Amino acid sequence: MDFKRKLLIAALPLAFCLSSTAYAEMTLKIAEIHPAGYPTVVAQENMGKKIEEATDGELKFRMFSGGVLGSEKEVVEQVQLGAVQMTRVSLGTLGPVVPDVNAFNMPFVFRDHEHMRKVIDGEIGQEILDKITNSDFNMVGLAWMDGGVRNLYTKEPVRNLEDLKGMKIRVMGNPLFIDTLNAMGAQGVAMNTGEIFSALQTGVVDGAENNPPTMLEHNHFRAAKNYSLTGHLILPEPIVMSKTTWNKLTPEQQEIVMKYAKEAQMEERKLWDEKTASSEAKLKEEGVTFIEVDKKPFYDATAPVREKYGAPYAELIKRIEAVQ
Repeated sequence: MDFKRKLLIAALPLAFCLSSTAYAEMTLKIAEIHPAGYPTVVAQENMGKKIEEATDGELKFRMFSGGVLGSEKEVVEQVQLGAVQMTRVSLGTLGPVVPDVNAFNMPFVFRDHEHMRKVIDGEIGQEILDKITNSDFNMVGLAWMDGGVRNLYTKEPVRNLEDLKGMKIRVMGNPLFIDTLNAMGAQGVAMNTGEIFSALQTGVVDGAENNPPTMLEHNHFRAAKNYSLTGHLILPEPIVMSKTTWNKLTPEQQEIVMKYAKEAQMEERKLWDEKTASSEAKLKEEGVTFIEVDKKPFYDATAPVREKYGAPYAELIKRIEAVQ
């Protein structure tokens, strides 16, 4: 590093102090693909209110739910540019850019929902957030939201691998997820959340895979009436902040944002469990059939995916499995 640049960097904190008002007051735009009332939306709204209160209104917030600022991928790009300040993002979207998060994206890497929560609450969870922060992604990993257990929902019932053969199933745009469905004998089709409903209606896809609240809130149950409990993915989802925005905050403000993001992690979990239970009840009322399946054939079928994608994270996966 040349001397001039060193001087410039040394002078930056001073510049921040001198212009603290310009840097300290702003509105945090939080974007969400999910609709108002959804657990992740409510938890982030409450987080925004607490941040606003704790900073005496220096940091205000505005929630843009229901995908009004674009698809998840588009929102991530806006966060990277600093046009949107915060979002909750699916790991499937981050996987191609921050490879280490793919350890969490492996099919059946978590034994069950409780196991996943213990992992994200512990040192591994923090390590992955730090990987996001230290990547070239221009984002700061703040905390985790619970994205629940993902299962298959289809027009025709899926009770075993044979039933799934040849079905076109929507997945998030990550090669790992496409390969996961392909390994089960289906054909994985990448697609944005907003396109799924019409794709199910028109027969572009035969089904999708997600959790009960998403199936309910996005009306997918109107076109797919069978919910097979494969539990192939249990995905935590990070709350991220634009690094451009983060760097404009004072250390005190950064601490406040981090504190309430961690609180949101625990609050959303309670909301999630309530929402999942009520969503399952509502889906059953709407005529959706919940199908118990033997998970072992699905687990065995996806072994090549874990071998192909898991090699770089073998050590991390061992540590995940060791969490009790």
